[in-house]
Amino acid sequence: MGTTIKRNILLNPGPATTTDSVKMAQVVPDICPREKEFANLMKDIRTDLLKIVHADPEIFTSVLFCGSGTINIDVCLNSLLPAGKKALILNNGAYSSRAADVCRYYHLPHIDLKMDVYSPVDMALYKRTIEENPDIAIVYVTHHETGTGILNPIREIGAIAHSRDAILIADTTASLGMIPLDLDSDNVDFCMASAQKGLMAMAGLSFIIGRKATIEASKHYPTRSYYCNLFMQYDFFERTGEMHFTPPVQTAYALRQAIDEYFNEGEEAKFNRHRRVYEAIAKGVAELGLKEAIKPEFQSGLVVSVRYPECNEWDFNKVHDYLYERGFTIYPGKIDGADTFRLCALGAIDTPDIEAFFTTLREAFSHFGINLTAAQQK
Repeated sequence: MGTTIKRNILLNPGPATTTDSVKMAQVVPDICPREKEFANLMKDIRTDLLKIVHADPEIFTSVLFCGSGTINIDVCLNSLLPAGKKALILNNGAYSSRAADVCRYYHLPHIDLKMDVYSPVDMALYKRTIEENPDIAIVYVTHHETGTGILNPIREIGAIAHSRDAILIADTTASLGMIPLDLDSDNVDFCMASAQKGLMAMAGLSFIIGRKATIEASKHYPTRSYYCNLFMQYDFFERTGEMHFTPPVQTAYALRQAIDEYFNEGEEAKFNRHRRVYEAIAKGVAELGLKEAIKPEFQSGLVVSVRYPECNEWDFNKVHDYLYERGFTIYPGKIDGADTFRLCALGAIDTPDIEAFFTTLREAFSHFGINLTAAQQK
């Protein structure tokens, strides 16, 4: 007897809506993760991740970790900073702030370069800072700040980093697989993501893609973590084909299926689908008379940050619950000092899903007596 899986439309910034085939890929015979069969699965995943970001396998490698996307931030910063050097965190949002927190918790020498969260990286301030601090070895930037939907210019940021003999670490958790990325031409030395975002798989498996030579050199850097050491994990994969510690077995099978579906859909077609979903969201927001928090020219094309209606009847939790009961999920914003919620174009969704969402959102507004006139918006 077949199982019908209820389909929810997740407009939160991940985990994303998945296909039933990805869900069901987790239903496999039990296997010890030390078997050669499973090691071959992991090897294929690592190889295909390089293809997704057009990385030369002679120069780059991918390393898998068990955990959410934040483990990648931890791993890269604690593992790749040489002794006597500093990290420069280009901080214009909640997720770059998280990178600065990692530096603080490990007591890593760093500069937390705070910038306007409503705009991309201030390139003049960045250039001046790196020129004034010749001991900067790492420049860290979040490619797509999902707290706001801002897209940062990684190619230009990386070029400046390289001109000062620094490496660029880009948090691509919310862009990889959804926005074109070529590590060489985009001047990225290390990028990262987790399975449940752009690749539309399941949470629990994350990965870092970066330069082999730098990882191998990091063997001699100060060790600041045991579980989260990049060289240790890379070295174990290279010697044994296995993750050092127990991997999330079923999650790996789901990722294998999701990667197959990524290539079946095709890079360009997938990027175009996310873009039209985003445009449908932006259109629906405008038609309702709601206001966006971020200028369109600064946006990634994946997230719309919506200001709360200035209306006494508005209650995010009530609207969220109304939508959730009907199969749609919206998500709070992450802009300090601003009341916003987010609608995201991630996952296995398309424009009919967005049209159905706005029909339901209008019903919610009517149900709660929320006045939609533009004059009453912030």
